[in-house]
Amino acid sequence: MVIEPRSSVSIWRAGLAPIWAILVSLLLCAGLVAWAGASVPTAYGLLLKGAFGSSFAINETLTRSIPLIFTGLAVSIAFKAKFYNIGAEGQLYAGALAATFFGTGLVTLPPVLMIPFLMIAGAVAGGLLLLLPVLLKTKLKVDEVVTTLLLNFVVLLLVSYLIEGPWKDPMSLGWPQAASIVDEGVLPGLLAKGRLHFGFVIAVVLAIGLWAMMRFTVQGYEIRAVGYNARAAEFSGIKINRTVIMTAMISGGLAGMAGVSETAGLKGYLTLDLSPGFGYTGIAVAMLAQLNPLAVIPAAIFLSAVYVGSDAMSRAVNIPTYIADVIVGVSVLAVLCSVMFSQYRVRWRG
Repeated sequence: MVIEPRSSVSIWRAGLAPIWAILVSLLLCAGLVAWAGASVPTAYGLLLKGAFGSSFAINETLTRSIPLIFTGLAVSIAFKAKFYNIGAEGQLYAGALAATFFGTGLVTLPPVLMIPFLMIAGAVAGGLLLLLPVLLKTKLKVDEVVTTLLLNFVVLLLVSYLIEGPWKDPMSLGWPQAASIVDEGVLPGLLAKGRLHFGFVIAVVLAIGLWAMMRFTVQGYEIRAVGYNARAAEFSGIKINRTVIMTAMISGGLAGMAGVSETAGLKGYLTLDLSPGFGYTGIAVAMLAQLNPLAVIPAAIFLSAVYVGSDAMSRAVNIPTYIADVIVGVSVLAVLCSVMFSQYRVRWRG
């Protein structure tokens, strides 16, 4: 048995790889659903209904997808340059900290200026948090997986200290949370009923803009070139360190905007449970999307649907909600396998 690269990979083969992966993951997880004592068609039907069966369900699914789009984009562009940013969770909270610092009364502007100001402040905070790991990577060759991952815990401890101490809202009746974002900085809702807010529009626009940048600009070409072959890119005149640092700043900024979106759009204030792991799930989103910024949108909506629908499924047929985490994990593994077989083939030799 020999695994060899295909001479060419068709667009259909590459495009269908994630779809096949999702179908395979649902098929594999059907055994766990049956083991839990539930009917597989019924359980999956309830999952689908819980995610898209009503206007309220659709609203919740899209709302849950907003931070996943931001973090999925953050991971996608970093991985494109072979900079493995595992710290989107910490960068999300860095953006939330910036939104809380500036948006609770320190700065007061009209909404048309206040909202962009908070988004930019969050992006800068997320980018600055990633500055140390990327400098350690480019200057000293320190593994960025370790540094970005450990910074997540540092930022979470900082958030815990602030909302339990100097930033604690005296009106929260003892609950550890920061003061509320001023009305001028709150992201407006998109629908009269439901929690879907303007952050969804911002996320989609950024996804389109990032795709256009990667496809049509010199900077996008340099990022892709560094990711494909850094040595060849350097030989052609591309400054490797500058490109990696720029990519890291964009990645951290996107993750930071996710924190602003959750703080100023969904909750309205900073808490320690602002994110149940959006930064880590963003890695799964990016993998499902095969690092394509446009594909991040449906990938984020799919994973959001799995999480939202699994709650409804759990309540109806008494299946643990952790089945959603299993589906997500198996989906990522299935995508990696399907992408591999779309680019390579197995040849049997006697």
